[in-house]
Amino acid sequence: MKQGMALEVMLSGESVLLTGPAGAGKTFVLNQFIRQAKGDGKHISVTATTGLAATHLGGATIHSWSGIGINDELSSNFLDSMAKGRREIIEKTDVLIIDEISMLHDFRLDMIDEVCRAVRMKDVPFGGIQLIMSGDFFQLPPINRGDSRAGGFVVNSEVWRELEPVICYLEEQHRQDDEQLLDILNALRAGDLRRHHAQCLLDRVDVEPSGDEVLTELHTVNIDVDKLNDSKLDMLEGDELFYTQSTTGSKNYVESLQRSVLAPATLRLKKGALVMAVKNSLERKYVNGSIGTVIDFEAGTEYPVVEFRNGKVLTMQPDTWELRDGDKKRASISQIPLRLAWAITVHKSQGMTLDSARIDLRKAFVEGMGYVALSRVKNLNNLYLSGINQMALRVSEDAQLIDVTLRDKAAKDCKRFKHLEEKAANRKIKLPKKSEKKASGWKEKIEKMRETHPNAYRPWENQQDALLKEKFQNGATIKELSDLLGRHEGSIKMRLQKFFGEDVI
Repeated sequence: MKQGMALEVMLSGESVLLTGPAGAGKTFVLNQFIRQAKGDGKHISVTATTGLAATHLGGATIHSWSGIGINDELSSNFLDSMAKGRREIIEKTDVLIIDEISMLHDFRLDMIDEVCRAVRMKDVPFGGIQLIMSGDFFQLPPINRGDSRAGGFVVNSEVWRELEPVICYLEEQHRQDDEQLLDILNALRAGDLRRHHAQCLLDRVDVEPSGDEVLTELHTVNIDVDKLNDSKLDMLEGDELFYTQSTTGSKNYVESLQRSVLAPATLRLKKGALVMAVKNSLERKYVNGSIGTVIDFEAGTEYPVVEFRNGKVLTMQPDTWELRDGDKKRASISQIPLRLAWAITVHKSQGMTLDSARIDLRKAFVEGMGYVALSRVKNLNNLYLSGINQMALRVSEDAQLIDVTLRDKAAKDCKRFKHLEEKAANRKIKLPKKSEKKASGWKEKIEKMRETHPNAYRPWENQQDALLKEKFQNGATIKELSDLLGRHEGSIKMRLQKFFGEDVI
């Protein structure tokens, strides 16, 4: 099914599973649907199975939205203990979106259905809410832990059979431009990886890029990522600049949002740092995953000036992430939408398109992890492997069986909704309006910040570093150092960790 047709099916009010391979444009279609449906006056609840996926769409986790949390079953007094605000959100919702549906257990989808029916007092699937599920079962599966209830993919749930969602299976490819890499990815999905496919991958092991290109590395565990990013930045000469996020909302909501925002709370940069954009630009100047190098800092604002791989040179200004619960805004974080990009985890790379990458799959530990990593790049010539294990070449056998059923139903649903083809062809895709915020707003913000912290966003000098270390070793507190040096407490902490190690605070 094409993107336009899938959009029309969803706008017609049908409950849908939006699926297809990595790079098919699922998130793009979801964003189009959200924009159009809100414009039509619908109350949309945007959720995902992980906080990271939720931030890409500006929503909350499905666990928090429904109130089920991490529970494996609903308690007898669940509804009695539900907050009034939670009830109101569920009652008001016209459309519920659940992204990264592959990671949601079947029994939890049934729990969410039970909650919606009870709150809305309607004995139909999800109490009559239109459900839009999005995801790819070949990517990361639901995780079963030994101390909790085991489950499978949502297609095995009771409510799935009653709901009978329309299957919008996107077939077009909007990421890979290399038939050889596409052949490997399709073979992985089909469980038909041949010797020549494996050999193509092995031929990329230890291959080095020509010239002086600096690569982003994908690793399977966080410790390898943090170690590499810190060591690479420390090797660069020149002054460090620190950018500390600003937040709104109560502490617990901010902390929840922070776990899902890829931009760090305090961003540490130098000229020459390899960085990655971690949000899509509203003006489409960069996308989530765009790689570039810090070449300067803007005079006055000291914003990082980044030269991206596509040749664009942009001054990166703060962007905002929001935690929304239905129509309610619970928290927000404003920060420069960048992170160090010498390394990132495979999990956090989901949804990203990388021009090139070095991928280490020697520690792959779950089915689908290799598929997620390999599908981030556009072609095989820009894929550099440090190594690969057997697990990296596996996908779920359940996902393969499910895929056959989904494709069969998707073909039938295509015929059923053929009458929407003309409407899909005539609909103009609406792009987000350009931000009307003026660049001068940040200058004013810095001036205001410097009323409290005179040295905010200024490079550290050797004399200040010496004073910082001396006073800290003599027992000065973070607050005292902040007042003495005229810098935000977050910047003080980061500087101390640089000199004395992460455990110093």
